[in-house]
Amino acid sequence: MTTSSPWPTIHDERRALVDDLEPLTDTQWSTPSLCERWTVRDVFAHMTATEKMTPPKFVGKLVGSGFRINTMFEKDIAHEEEGTPAESLDEFRAHMGDSTHPPGPIDAMLGEMIVHAEDIRRPLGIAHEYPMDAVIRVADFYKNSNLLIGSKSRVAGLTLRATDTEWSTGSGPEVSGPMLALVLAMTGRRAALDELSGDGLDQLKSALPK
Repeated sequence: MTTSSPWPTIHDERRALVDDLEPLTDTQWSTPSLCERWTVRDVFAHMTATEKMTPPKFVGKLVGSGFRINTMFEKDIAHEEEGTPAESLDEFRAHMGDSTHPPGPIDAMLGEMIVHAEDIRRPLGIAHEYPMDAVIRVADFYKNSNLLIGSKSRVAGLTLRATDTEWSTGSGPEVSGPMLALVLAMTGRRAALDELSGDGLDQLKSALPK
Protein backbone atom coordinates (compact mmCIF):
# COMPACT_ATOMS: atom_id res chain seq x y z
CA MET A 1 0.00 0.00 0.00
CA THR A 2 2.98 2.30 0.50
CA THR A 3 3.06 3.42 -3.13
CA SER A 4 -0.64 3.02 -3.89
CA SER A 5 -3.45 5.47 -3.25
CA PRO A 6 -4.85 5.40 0.29
CA TRP A 7 -8.30 6.50 -0.89
CA PRO A 8 -9.85 3.02 -1.26
CA THR A 9 -8.89 2.25 2.33
CA ILE A 10 -10.18 5.63 3.53
CA HIS A 11 -13.51 5.02 1.80
CA ASP A 12 -13.76 1.49 3.24
CA GLU A 13 -13.00 2.76 6.73
CA ARG A 14 -15.60 5.50 6.43
CA ARG A 15 -18.23 2.90 5.57
CA ALA A 16 -17.15 0.72 8.51
CA LEU A 17 -17.39 3.68 10.89
CA VAL A 18 -20.91 4.54 9.74
CA ASP A 19 -21.95 0.92 10.30
CA ASP A 20 -20.59 1.08 13.85
CA LEU A 21 -22.26 4.41 14.67
CA GLU A 22 -25.75 3.83 13.27
CA PRO A 23 -27.02 2.07 16.44
CA LEU A 24 -25.78 4.76 18.87
CA THR A 25 -28.15 6.32 21.38
CA ASP A 26 -28.20 10.04 22.09
CA THR A 27 -26.28 9.36 25.30
CA GLN A 28 -23.56 7.52 23.39
CA TRP A 29 -23.23 10.37 20.90
CA SER A 30 -22.52 12.62 23.89
CA THR A 31 -19.74 10.39 25.23
CA PRO A 32 -16.41 12.22 25.71
CA SER A 33 -14.01 11.20 22.94
CA LEU A 34 -10.25 10.81 23.17
CA CYS A 35 -9.98 14.39 21.83
CA GLU A 36 -9.94 16.85 24.69
CA ARG A 37 -13.20 18.81 25.02
CA TRP A 38 -14.81 16.98 22.08
CA THR A 39 -17.62 14.46 22.35
CA VAL A 40 -18.04 11.50 20.02
CA ARG A 41 -20.45 13.57 17.97
CA ASP A 42 -18.01 16.50 17.83
CA VAL A 43 -15.27 14.28 16.39
CA PHE A 44 -17.68 12.81 13.86
CA ALA A 45 -18.79 16.31 12.84
CA HIS A 46 -15.14 17.31 12.39
CA MET A 47 -14.57 14.24 10.22
CA THR A 48 -17.64 15.13 8.13
CA ALA A 49 -16.38 18.67 7.56
CA THR A 50 -12.95 17.34 6.63
CA GLU A 51 -14.23 14.85 4.06
CA LYS A 52 -15.98 17.75 2.28
CA MET A 53 -13.00 20.09 2.47
CA THR A 54 -11.00 21.37 -0.50
CA PRO A 55 -7.88 23.60 -0.47
CA PRO A 56 -9.86 26.71 -1.56
CA LYS A 57 -12.55 26.06 1.06
CA PHE A 58 -9.90 25.56 3.71
CA VAL A 59 -8.19 28.84 2.92
CA GLY A 60 -11.49 30.73 2.88
CA LYS A 61 -12.63 29.26 6.18
CA LEU A 62 -9.26 29.87 7.80
CA VAL A 63 -9.29 33.51 6.73
CA GLY A 64 -12.87 33.84 7.97
CA SER A 65 -11.76 32.47 11.35
CA GLY A 66 -8.97 35.00 11.76
CA PHE A 67 -6.31 32.40 10.86
CA ARG A 68 -7.19 30.49 14.05
CA ILE A 69 -7.47 26.89 12.98
CA ASN A 70 -9.19 25.72 16.18
CA THR A 71 -11.82 28.41 15.71
CA MET A 72 -12.35 27.13 12.19
CA PHE A 73 -12.76 23.59 13.49
CA GLU A 74 -15.30 24.69 16.10
CA LYS A 75 -17.34 26.58 13.49
CA ASP A 76 -17.40 23.54 11.22
CA ILE A 77 -18.44 21.28 14.08
CA ALA A 78 -21.30 23.60 15.05
CA HIS A 79 -22.50 23.66 11.44
CA GLU A 80 -22.37 19.88 11.05
CA GLU A 81 -24.28 19.39 14.32
CA GLU A 82 -27.25 21.57 13.38
CA GLY A 83 -29.38 18.49 12.62
CA THR A 84 -29.98 15.22 14.44
CA PRO A 85 -27.36 12.47 14.75
CA ALA A 86 -29.25 10.53 12.07
CA GLU A 87 -29.01 13.52 9.74
CA SER A 88 -25.31 13.79 10.55
CA LEU A 89 -24.85 10.16 9.54
CA ASP A 90 -26.69 10.82 6.29
CA GLU A 91 -24.44 13.80 5.53
CA PHE A 92 -21.30 11.80 6.23
CA ARG A 93 -22.61 8.93 4.12
CA ALA A 94 -23.36 11.27 1.21
CA HIS A 95 -19.69 12.27 1.03
CA MET A 96 -17.85 9.19 2.23
CA GLY A 97 -16.83 8.27 -1.32
CA ASP A 98 -15.35 11.72 -1.96
CA SER A 99 -11.60 12.14 -2.42
CA THR A 100 -11.39 15.84 -1.63
CA HIS A 101 -9.17 16.99 1.20
CA PRO A 102 -7.58 20.04 2.84
CA PRO A 103 -4.12 21.20 1.80
CA GLY A 104 -1.37 18.78 2.78
CA PRO A 105 -0.21 15.20 2.19
CA ILE A 106 -2.89 12.68 1.32
CA ASP A 107 -1.47 10.33 3.93
CA ALA A 108 -2.67 12.85 6.52
CA MET A 109 -6.22 11.95 5.49
CA LEU A 110 -5.55 8.27 6.15
CA GLY A 111 -4.18 9.22 9.55
CA GLU A 112 -7.21 11.41 10.19
CA MET A 113 -9.50 8.49 9.37
CA ILE A 114 -7.79 5.92 11.57
CA VAL A 115 -6.93 8.10 14.56
CA HIS A 116 -10.23 9.95 14.76
CA ALA A 117 -12.14 6.69 14.30
CA GLU A 118 -10.30 5.41 17.39
CA ASP A 119 -11.08 8.69 19.17
CA ILE A 120 -14.70 7.66 18.71
CA ARG A 121 -14.58 3.88 19.02
CA ARG A 122 -12.43 3.44 22.10
CA PRO A 123 -14.59 5.42 24.54
CA LEU A 124 -17.62 3.52 23.21
CA GLY A 125 -15.95 0.13 23.63
CA ILE A 126 -16.16 -0.62 19.90
CA ALA A 127 -13.35 -2.86 18.64
CA HIS A 128 -12.25 -2.58 15.02
CA GLU A 129 -9.40 -4.16 13.08
CA TYR A 130 -7.73 -1.79 10.63
CA PRO A 131 -5.66 -3.03 7.69
CA MET A 132 -2.14 -3.38 9.08
CA ASP A 133 -0.53 -1.92 5.97
CA ALA A 134 -2.64 1.21 6.45
CA VAL A 135 -1.65 1.56 10.11
CA ILE A 136 2.02 1.15 9.17
CA ARG A 137 1.66 3.77 6.45
CA VAL A 138 0.17 6.18 8.96
CA ALA A 139 2.99 5.50 11.44
CA ASP A 140 5.57 6.11 8.72
CA PHE A 141 3.88 9.41 7.93
CA TYR A 142 3.58 10.61 11.53
CA LYS A 143 7.15 9.71 12.54
CA ASN A 144 8.40 12.35 10.09
CA SER A 145 5.68 14.96 10.60
CA ASN A 146 5.14 17.77 13.07
CA LEU A 147 2.11 18.98 11.10
CA LEU A 148 -0.48 20.21 13.63
CA ILE A 149 0.06 17.42 16.17
CA GLY A 150 3.85 17.30 16.59
CA SER A 151 4.40 13.55 16.31
CA LYS A 152 8.00 13.81 15.09
CA SER A 153 9.06 15.88 18.09
CA ARG A 154 7.07 13.70 20.49
CA VAL A 155 8.96 10.51 19.60
CA ALA A 156 12.40 12.08 19.08
CA GLY A 157 15.10 10.14 20.94
CA LEU A 158 13.02 6.97 21.20
CA THR A 159 12.92 3.63 19.45
CA LEU A 160 9.37 2.54 18.65
CA ARG A 161 8.88 -1.16 17.97
CA ALA A 162 5.65 -2.93 17.03
CA THR A 163 4.89 -6.26 18.64
CA ASP A 164 2.25 -7.37 16.14
CA THR A 165 4.11 -6.69 12.88
CA GLU A 166 7.63 -6.10 11.59
CA TRP A 167 8.06 -2.35 12.14
CA SER A 168 10.39 -0.15 14.12
CA THR A 169 11.77 3.35 13.92
CA GLY A 170 14.12 5.69 15.73
CA SER A 171 16.97 5.23 18.17
CA GLY A 172 17.18 5.46 21.93
CA PRO A 173 15.15 3.88 24.75
CA GLU A 174 12.54 1.52 23.38
CA VAL A 175 8.76 1.72 23.52
CA SER A 176 7.01 -1.39 22.24
CA GLY A 177 3.44 -2.47 21.73
CA PRO A 178 0.73 -3.00 19.12
CA MET A 179 1.09 -0.93 15.96
CA LEU A 180 -2.20 0.92 16.50
CA ALA A 181 -1.30 1.78 20.09
CA LEU A 182 2.00 3.25 18.90
CA VAL A 183 0.18 5.42 16.36
CA LEU A 184 -2.22 6.68 19.00
CA ALA A 185 0.65 7.54 21.33
CA MET A 186 2.52 9.26 18.49
CA THR A 187 -0.51 11.48 17.96
CA GLY A 188 -0.83 12.41 21.63
CA ARG A 189 -3.47 9.96 22.86
CA ARG A 190 -2.81 8.68 26.39
CA ALA A 191 -5.54 6.03 26.11
CA ALA A 192 -3.16 3.54 24.50
CA LEU A 193 -0.35 3.83 27.05
CA ASP A 194 -1.48 0.74 28.99
CA GLU A 195 -0.73 -1.33 25.87
CA LEU A 196 2.86 -0.08 25.66
CA SER A 197 6.01 -0.99 27.58
CA GLY A 198 9.75 -0.43 27.54
CA ASP A 199 12.52 1.71 28.97
CA GLY A 200 11.37 4.73 26.94
CA LEU A 201 7.76 4.69 28.13
CA ASP A 202 8.22 7.34 30.81
CA GLN A 203 9.91 9.63 28.29
CA LEU A 204 7.00 9.15 25.89
CA LYS A 205 4.46 9.78 28.65
CA SER A 206 6.14 13.06 29.52
CA ALA A 207 5.75 14.19 25.89
CA LEU A 208 1.99 13.55 25.82
CA PRO A 209 -0.70 16.07 26.77
CA LYS A 210 -1.75 15.73 30.41
